[in-house]
Amino acid sequence: MDHEKLKTDILIIGGGTAGCFAAITASELSLDTKIIIAEKANIKRSGCLAAGVNALNAYIAKGHTPDFYVDYAVSDAHGIAREDLLLSMSERLNEVTKKLETLGLVILKDENGEYVCRGNRNIKINGENIKPILANAVKRLSNVTVVNNLNIVDYITDGNRIVGAWGNSVNEEKLYFISAKESIICTGGAAGLYKPNNPGFSRHKMWYCPFNTGAGYAMGIRAGAEMTTFEMRFIALRCKNTIAPTGTIAQGVGAKQINSLGEKYESKYGLSTSQRLWGTVEENKSGRGPCYLKTDSITAEQAEDLEKAYLNMAPSQTLKWVSSGKRADSENVEIEGTEPYIVGGHTASGYWVDNNRKTTLEGLYAAGDVAGGCPQKYVTGALAEGEITAKAALKELDRFDNFQISNRFIDKITLEADRRFSSANTETADAVEAKMQDIMDTYAGGIKTNYSYTQESLAVAEKKIKELEQELDKVLCSNMRELTHFFEVRERLTVCLVLIAHLCARRETRWHCFAENLSFPDKDDEHFLKYINSRLENGEIKIIERQLAKRYGKYEYQN
Repeated sequence: MDHEKLKTDILIIGGGTAGCFAAITASELSLDTKIIIAEKANIKRSGCLAAGVNALNAYIAKGHTPDFYVDYAVSDAHGIAREDLLLSMSERLNEVTKKLETLGLVILKDENGEYVCRGNRNIKINGENIKPILANAVKRLSNVTVVNNLNIVDYITDGNRIVGAWGNSVNEEKLYFISAKESIICTGGAAGLYKPNNPGFSRHKMWYCPFNTGAGYAMGIRAGAEMTTFEMRFIALRCKNTIAPTGTIAQGVGAKQINSLGEKYESKYGLSTSQRLWGTVEENKSGRGPCYLKTDSITAEQAEDLEKAYLNMAPSQTLKWVSSGKRADSENVEIEGTEPYIVGGHTASGYWVDNNRKTTLEGLYAAGDVAGGCPQKYVTGALAEGEITAKAALKELDRFDNFQISNRFIDKITLEADRRFSSANTETADAVEAKMQDIMDTYAGGIKTNYSYTQESLAVAEKKIKELEQELDKVLCSNMRELTHFFEVRERLTVCLVLIAHLCARRETRWHCFAENLSFPDKDDEHFLKYINSRLENGEIKIIERQLAKRYGKYEYQN
């Protein structure tokens, strides 16, 4: 297999929302700095924004302050969030929004020239082309090199320091080895751990980007980084079958959640993100389902607005209305929960970082979905963290020279990759992935068990996932795309084991459905109003408990 060695000042792994903005920020501040973005797909249409989005869900609306947003996010997370990280993010939300507009994003405005708000924290946009806008801005930067179709597999380390990364081309029989003075991990969270709503050919019709496999998490776990709050899974409440977002309807036209009897049930269970899902699950379990968003009383104009809004990010929902001949104003929209995901842009899962988003590994920063502790960041929060990490990394560049990657290391990695093409292998990555999803669905709180689990079922899940890891040695790859998928399944298995350890360690039920522990069905503030962190040590996952951080003041690792 061929290989190529590259050298850069800053390596950005992942060309999604945070990665693009980190590159833009670093380039504008220092044109002499060499930057490489390694992107598994093509930067023009990659990541969570690939299909577009119709609103920016993190914005400080007129009359509100960053503290207002921090209060909301902490409340929605039932107390388990880093207030210091939320504040530093919130203070930048409006600034990065304005930057997006100058790059070409269309933000809807009223007759007074003010942004059109959707609630107290959201603004409406025409965002079908939001990712191409970011990609084109990066393309114009003379000191930024984008390497598309490069799947980064692992960090290159020198002791506790990250000095680069290596990966495989998705299309060519070629490996890349990149040395960097500073690295920023901006990959997505983890989808595909659990059996999804739709089977077979349609299994990738899911809420979260199916190509986000938890790679950034897995690389950090293997390198010994401290991770946080994996047990705060995210399970989206979505339109049935299309898996289109429900917030567009709930916030856009004020539609309430109702059961099959027409009863509004939201206030019965609570209005946090996890409680909205929990109420729907409980109503179905109690025989009062299916559940809906009540849209049959909205106006024809509102229905048309919804059809247009979904074209920006979930056209399948609009197509469903059009093909059936039943618009939103003539029929309520049925809703369901998705499978669980690990995603730090909505919950607090990810790397344990300081206020500059520096991880516990030297030379590595985290932004976006992989950065932990800071939930409800969405698009603009990811942009803000991209900006924070770029500024912090630039300040560190003069401290280090590029690491020299040895030919011995390259030969070792190449040999391991070549082994995957051996005819002695008999298993497929798809088969291993299907077994993993079935295990997680059955024993670790998937759709099959209404997202619930017990300490005993988690122990079974851990045992079976560890056994499944051994099957990876039997996986046969016939081309580079299959090799990429092999690495993706390996990453997912690593994330599964850390997730199981976190679910087991939080012996309470703080977030219904997100972490529904039947062995400990109640919230326990006395013992668990704290962060559950972990670190891989000598092949074992060590659980670390840390106290809550306040928004004002410096919160570092030793706390």
